[in-house]
Amino acid sequence: MAGSSTTVADAQKHSETCKLVPSASKWNSSEFDLDVSLPSPYSKSYDFELVISDKTHYKRFLYVSFALAFLVLSLGLVLRFLPHKNHHHRQSNNLTLAVNRALTFFDAQKSGSYPSNSPISFRGSSGLQDGNSSNIHVDLVGGFYDSGNNIKFTFPTAYTITLLSWSVIEYHRKFADIGELEHIKDIIKWGSDYLLKVSVPASAKSDSTVGSASNDTKNLVPNDINCWQRPEDMSYKRPVSVCNETASDLAGEIVAALSAASIVFKQDIGYSQGLVKTAEVIYEATEKADRNSRAVTYTTIDACGGEARKFYDSSGYKDELVWGATWLFFATGNHTYLDYATTNYAAAADNETVEDKGIFYWNNKITANAVLFTRLRFFRDLGFPYEKTLELSSNMTDQLMCSYLSDKYFNTTPGGLILLRPHNGGPLQFAATASFLSKLYNDYLTLLLRSGWNCTNDGFSLEMLQSFSTSQASLYLSTRDNPRKMSYMVGFGDRYPTRVHHRSASIPWDGQYHSCDEGNRWLNSEDQNPNILLGAVVAGPDRFDDFSDERDKPWFTEPSIASNAALVAALIAHHDPPRQSSASNSPTLGLDLMGIFEKVQFKS
Repeated sequence: MAGSSTTVADAQKHSETCKLVPSASKWNSSEFDLDVSLPSPYSKSYDFELVISDKTHYKRFLYVSFALAFLVLSLGLVLRFLPHKNHHHRQSNNLTLAVNRALTFFDAQKSGSYPSNSPISFRGSSGLQDGNSSNIHVDLVGGFYDSGNNIKFTFPTAYTITLLSWSVIEYHRKFADIGELEHIKDIIKWGSDYLLKVSVPASAKSDSTVGSASNDTKNLVPNDINCWQRPEDMSYKRPVSVCNETASDLAGEIVAALSAASIVFKQDIGYSQGLVKTAEVIYEATEKADRNSRAVTYTTIDACGGEARKFYDSSGYKDELVWGATWLFFATGNHTYLDYATTNYAAAADNETVEDKGIFYWNNKITANAVLFTRLRFFRDLGFPYEKTLELSSNMTDQLMCSYLSDKYFNTTPGGLILLRPHNGGPLQFAATASFLSKLYNDYLTLLLRSGWNCTNDGFSLEMLQSFSTSQASLYLSTRDNPRKMSYMVGFGDRYPTRVHHRSASIPWDGQYHSCDEGNRWLNSEDQNPNILLGAVVAGPDRFDDFSDERDKPWFTEPSIASNAALVAALIAHHDPPRQSSASNSPTLGLDLMGIFEKVQFKS
């Protein structure tokens, strides 16, 4: 099927059917206090009359026994207190490397004044005139190139920053434990700095695209699509698309990104407050227009993004407005934003397209918002007037988890990769967000000491949910678990894609200028890329698990920042948590349970 059939009505209908499902481990941990007296065959006062016939042997026996006991105790103490050189097992070692690789891809996608300390050796400064085009004059230097082309799309950039920030808010202890916290914070800030530039609060305008997405083969005017050229060599015009507050989906995602990033950088008070202030101005302009102009049909970025819709064709705006308001509430504690989010959530869910149901990606935030609301209900329940929407979201989340585990809703490839959008390419990015959400929810339930859940006629244990989430993440990386016997992450494992659809990776970094015509030679070459694009996750196999490592087939070999963000979130969720001290008795799973609620207070 194309997607889950779960609707708002379904979740409401089954709100009373969700009950605890005990697992075997739950029963095994139970204690039964049975007051039953069984007669002993021996009298308590029976005298066995033990006689020691040889005291010398007896003393030796005692000495040997004490010596052995002392050795065992000493060995146990040594093993207990000896510093561990590496407390992660082999799987976590692999995940640590995978997280580093996945983050390194963002270093390769940076536009603007390129950092001298970058781990990528085949990139330099580029796009230094961005924003200084014929139609607009503003500083738009920076940001990320979206994929294998040289275009900067604001919508997926904002989604990427929101998702990366969410993963840090939840699992910053894990990032810190493996030495990647500053790395991912640098990536988030590179994106949030750019989002501040593209946002013009005074008029609530945003720049949706830098670069041309037109495949102009007739007039042969060089642009970011028909010219295969390194970004450092670009000399053609890069037009800017401008949107106002009626591009509500774009505005909502920018609000979400800036708000989530403000929580990540909460210790940098000035920067964090600047992110929140911009987010509030954008949100208020968009929400005000929505509230006062109900008769006006609201548009999406299609109306202002021009050619961008060929790549990111948004299907609606209500989910992004709710998504943005939710994150703005967590960033500020202002209940006005939660009022909007909870009041409009059901309508946004009803507006969800059939093919997007149960999927979290750049175009649909309903599923992820349900998980956030469920988190709020579980750990910081604010009661009236939010309980109805929070309960609805909780039921929808339960239904979502059951849909992941049932073949009634989604099919899989022969190798087990879930097909959330079977008729669209790039299945890995959808599987990654499913892996992230299911592992995150598994952690929530674990901390609540629950062992499983029921949804309508289906149910799941935490072991089932863990198995699903782990399998979807491992199919990216394992040379054993997928039928192709390869990793879909460049530079990870012994076998991975070598002809990635990517301009910078495919053109030699030789200090020479390469024109568009020269670039075409590399586009059409069958040689492996001269530069290894570490951490890039390609689009992946088709629904039959077939994959073609060819540069001119982007539906197989093109990476994107949105897809890599999804994998980063999934990988860090599955990484082993930091080792707890012996004094700690309660599990944390590496999750910051209450950090997201730092500014959340009960409504007065």
